Amino acid sequence: MENQSLSQTMTVKDWLVTFLISAIPLVGIIMMFVWAFNGSTNLNKTNWAKAGLLMIAIIFGIYLLFFVVLGGLIFGGSMSN
Repeated sequence: MENQSLSQTMTVKDWLVTFLISAIPLVGIIMMFVWAFNGSTNLNKTNWAKAGLLMIAIIFGIYLLFFVVLGGLIFGGSMSN
């Protein structure tokens, strides 16, 4: 019975509540971790949260790489003079 509730399709109301909670700063990130790694969360929401966390990690990595390269160009060039 529990397995069936985990794989049921989420309703529009469920998705609206999910999106509203995930839009709250800091609370949304924490809830995405809870939804992604909690065994009793709906599988649709679990996969969505894992994909969202992966996208956040990828974007954070790209920003970090960009700022490291940009910082190296700005500060590395001025120190050699």
